[in-house]
Amino acid sequence: MAHEFLRPVFVISVAAQLADMHPQTLRQYDRIGLVSPSRQSGKQRRYSQRDVSLLRQVQQLSKEGVSLEGIKRIIELQNQVSYLQNQVGELRDELRAVQQGQTRVFAAGTAAGDVVSMARGMRPARREPAVTLFTTRRAIGR
Repeated sequence: MAHEFLRPVFVISVAAQLADMHPQTLRQYDRIGLVSPSRQSGKQRRYSQRDVSLLRQVQQLSKEGVSLEGIKRIIELQNQVSYLQNQVGELRDELRAVQQGQTRVFAAGTAAGDVVSMARGMRPARREPAVTLFTTRRAIGR
């Protein structure tokens, strides 16, 4: 369902009608990076349902007196908040799994710099210190 929301299907004229805007306004928003639709091979703009919703939001904020730069910043911050909320959700899931003991522990392996996965409660094999033997030659009689 969410995939359908992001699929680019509308040409600029249809997207403009759905957003109740002039197509030239959509072109301007694309130029300034406010709402950037997908492009087809012929460089035609294709708008998704998400893009149309974003255009409606831009129109509403514009009616409320927010400048285009302000709208752009609001959209950037909303995207950042959404990204961070997803990250928090993933971290909560990971923490829940750790608390329930369903994850593995990672430790340093025997080779330099490798990381190995271990079952909880296990310890990695002890690393032996690398010893390099050097032979010394003494010059006798010099």
